[in-house]
Amino acid sequence: MKKRNLILVRHGQSEWNEKNLFTGWEDPGLTKKGSDEAINAGLLIDKLELEFNYLFTSALIRAQITGNIILESIDQDNVDIIINKALNERFYGDLQGLNKDECRKKWGDEQVQIWRRSFDIGPPGGESLKETGERVMPYFLENIHPLILRGENVIISAHGNSLRSLIKYLDKLSAEEIVKLEIPTGAPIHYLFNENGEVLNKKNLIE
Repeated sequence: MKKRNLILVRHGQSEWNEKNLFTGWEDPGLTKKGSDEAINAGLLIDKLELEFNYLFTSALIRAQITGNIILESIDQDNVDIIINKALNERFYGDLQGLNKDECRKKWGDEQVQIWRRSFDIGPPGGESLKETGERVMPYFLENIHPLILRGENVIISAHGNSLRSLIKYLDKLSAEEIVKLEIPTGAPIHYLFNENGEVLNKKNLIE
C-alpha cells in the first residue's frame, strides 16, 4: 500500500514571538532559537526516511525560512516549493505590532483572551479563527489534498492559526476544542493517510 504523508510544522520562534508582540501579517524573521527549532524539526522529519514532493508555505518569511531550513536538514533540495498567502497567519488587525501584555492592560485580560481564543470573534480590524479557516481550507482541499490522494508526500510550513484550521478539519475537532489547542513553534506533526484521504495515524514528533 502506498503511504501518503503530510507534515505540519509551525515556523520557528520569530523575532516578534520573542518580543511578545502580535505579529499576524507583519513579516519578522527568525531568532537564533527559531532557526535552531527549524533545524531540529528537520532532524526529526529526517528520521521518518520519507522522500517529499512538495513544500507548501505562506507568503511570510518566517514560515518560508523554516521550510527552507527543514529541506536543508533532510537534504532534499529537489522538492517543489509553493508559496501562497492563503496559508498566512491570522490577520490581527489593529493589534498587529502591539505588545500582548500592554494590550491586556489597555483592554483587560478577558477581552484580549476573547480576541485570541474565540473561534468566531476577531480582534478589531482583524480575522477570527473561523475567517482564517475560510481561506485556509479551500486552498488545502483544492491544491494540497489532491496531491496527498495521489500519493505525494507534503510538508506545510505555516503558522499557529492557519495550522489550527487544518488540524480542526483533519482531527474532526469542535470550535471549542480547536481554540484550546496550542501548537508549539518548530514541532512537526506527522499525518498518515489511506488511499481515500482519511487519516490513519497522527503523531507529534516532539512529545
